Amino acid sequence: MFERLGDRNLWALYASTLILGTAYGIAIASVGVFLSQLNFTKHDIGLLATIFAFGIVAFAPLAGKCVRRFGGKPVLSASLLLYALSVGAFPLVPETAGWFSAIRFVDGAASAGIWVSSETLLLARSRREVKGSAMSLYTIAVSIGYVVGPILSDTMLQWISIGSTYLVSSGLAFAAAALVMVALRHGHDPSEEDHTAPHAPPSTPMREVLWKIKTSCFAAFAYGYFQASVVLFIPLWLTDDRAVAPERTVLVTAYFAAGMLLFANLVARIGDRLGHLQVMRALAAIGTVFLANLQFVHGFPLICAFVFVAGATFATTSPLSLALLGLTVPPEDYGRANAAYNSFYALGMLVGPPISSVFFESWSGDAMFVHLAVLWAVFVVFTAVYRRDAPPRIFLPTPAVAAG
Repeated sequence: MFERLGDRNLWALYASTLILGTAYGIAIASVGVFLSQLNFTKHDIGLLATIFAFGIVAFAPLAGKCVRRFGGKPVLSASLLLYALSVGAFPLVPETAGWFSAIRFVDGAASAGIWVSSETLLLARSRREVKGSAMSLYTIAVSIGYVVGPILSDTMLQWISIGSTYLVSSGLAFAAAALVMVALRHGHDPSEEDHTAPHAPPSTPMREVLWKIKTSCFAAFAYGYFQASVVLFIPLWLTDDRAVAPERTVLVTAYFAAGMLLFANLVARIGDRLGHLQVMRALAAIGTVFLANLQFVHGFPLICAFVFVAGATFATTSPLSLALLGLTVPPEDYGRANAAYNSFYALGMLVGPPISSVFFESWSGDAMFVHLAVLWAVFVVFTAVYRRDAPPRIFLPTPAVAAG
């Protein structure tokens, strides 16, 4: 596996991502309850989530420039440390909206730096023919952390306060930063060189970078829009429209995560073989059919099955879209391209919940899912129109040929 991916340093990145994902999971698991105990309204909690997304949108372009100027490792280390400080400060600052807004903004800025730098390093250090597999392992590491984190949070709450769990999350983020600083060696790839030096080649205009990665950015936007909307509203849809007991709704996210975890690497391998854009289009088409028909499903087990399919299709487009990005721009543009990619993801997170809430409140939860299906259907059409954006297929040698 080490040889297949091309760089042993990738495993240091996966390990730090797993630790950070666990830290994220611990913090996210109880943030709503923690703020509710401080008498914050649901509107206030939603506004803080919006401020987090604004932090990502505002700082992702700067993170891309910093990666290009200083390299991925320094930016990743600094961003991890900044996240550790921000999440550790959460239970320690005065309990006012202003302080929490500032922390959530910094949290988003740190997350932008983490995502842009880590994804740039992964794309730059993985070989061309296995970029999908490399990014799928990254996605899996994040997801495992998001599953393990809430379990740890629930266990810790039997012994410590909610506020103290954020200090544990902070400690894990510090550990992830230490691992990156100690275990990740500097590379010698174009994405980590100083492109502001006089001898450096001229930069590709940003509009050209955006045009090259437009299908990846659309995928990021659609997934951010879908994910943020579903996380917020599917529990309400289940309880209000499908008469599911509130305590059972937590199982839905587990089915979504299971679909993603079981299929992410398999789908990525298929994408590496057949073409990432083609596989993304097929996955989105399958998921759209299931999403459009969710309005006709009433039994809870069948709903969970549909959610499992959504995880296996929509969620697995994320590593494929990142791999596609890594093949459509040169390594020296990875930092800026990843910054744009994460900005579109955060933009989807920003606009998804408000628009989805209009459909939910004005019509029904079923109507909300139909409009999400329309979004993914547009994505399918978009990828068909711009199918030529896909780079040439890569045919891997058979073992016998490789051995010779």
